[in-house]
Amino acid sequence: MSNLKIIVVSILAILVAMMVVQNQEPVTTHLLLATVVMLHVVLLFITAAAGFALGALLRLNTRRK
Repeated sequence: MSNLKIIVVSILAILVAMMVVQNQEPVTTHLLLATVVMLHVVLLFITAAAGFALGALLRLNTRRK
C-alpha cells in the first residue's frame, strides 16, 4: 500500500509540474475588493499550497477526535 501512495503522489507531482510549465502568462485575479495581476503559475502554486494546508489541517483535526 505504501508503494501505491508513492506512485500516486509521484504522478500527481509530475502533472502539477507540467501544468506549471505550461501556464506562464499573466492573469488578473479579483479577490473581494482587490484586483491583482500575477503569473498564472503563481496563482496555481498559491491555490495548491492552500489546498495542501487545508487538507493537512483537516487531517490533524480528525486525528484528535
